Amino acid sequence: MPPFVETILVVFTLIAIGYGVAAFRVLKPTTGDGLSDFVFTIAVPLLLFRIIATAEFDHGAPWALWVSYFTAVLVTWSSAHMVIRSGFGRDARSGVVAGVTAGFSNLVLLGIPFMSGVHGEDGLAILSQIVSIHMPIMMAASVILFEWALKRDGVGTESKTLLALITGFFRQLFSNPLILGILGGFLVRMSGLDIPVVADRVIVSLGGIAGPLALFAMGVSLRGYGIRGQVPQAVSLVVLKLMLMPAVALGMALLLGLPELQAKVVVAAASLPAGVNSWLIASRLGTGQRVASTSMTLGTAVAAATTGLWLLIAEAVF
Repeated sequence: MPPFVETILVVFTLIAIGYGVAAFRVLKPTTGDGLSDFVFTIAVPLLLFRIIATAEFDHGAPWALWVSYFTAVLVTWSSAHMVIRSGFGRDARSGVVAGVTAGFSNLVLLGIPFMSGVHGEDGLAILSQIVSIHMPIMMAASVILFEWALKRDGVGTESKTLLALITGFFRQLFSNPLILGILGGFLVRMSGLDIPVVADRVIVSLGGIAGPLALFAMGVSLRGYGIRGQVPQAVSLVVLKLMLMPAVALGMALLLGLPELQAKVVVAAASLPAGVNSWLIASRLGTGQRVASTSMTLGTAVAAATTGLWLLIAEAVF
């Protein structure tokens, strides 16, 4: 049995426990929201802060890593958009939701504990380099395409100016705790200062529970979203997310000659299922909530097998 199989079993068992706890109402329904808020606003930002501030990045600026990953995002997003619009006859807003659902990997709640278990601290440091620009890029794409979809479908009542779009984007960006944690880590790193011992121990204590708590909270959240119809559309998006995206990432890693660990991390990151962001964007657009919810739930369940497959492929290739 490959070593990473144990990590996969632990990761998805924690998700299943969270789902079961919510299903049998062991905890109050609002508890899941509270846990998710703690993970996103406290635990994970502190974990990212410490990784960025203290990790050794041996390969310099990760341009090839970013190109590999975001090429996979672009190809998968575009494919999902075309499938939903041409294959299922949906509108432009649904196409945006489909693109986000197929291209937006769950790099935080699922990716951080998963990568830590499979590739250790070195793998987590590489993942943090992707996460550091993942949120800004995906947010910018979502904001731009959101406005385009409203105009294309004739839904928007008034057109936002470029200044309003840019201001709104940066407001969202710099109010995001994950971004603040990453920026704080960069500032400490550039300053050359060490984190005080007591502060570091506090950060380690809070950041150390981010992984298991994130997985448990994710399971609780999945119970709330669930499978809500539009299964054929959801299945098509899940196939693109779990099969096409890691395949493109693998091809780009080979083409650009990524170092072994970077290549394995980029394939693993691309193989992760979609997270709650797809549903949040669907809610904002006012369409596609059911397909986003169903895709997220089905994708997370199937990823227990497909992610293992891609890890085996990456081990064999690299």
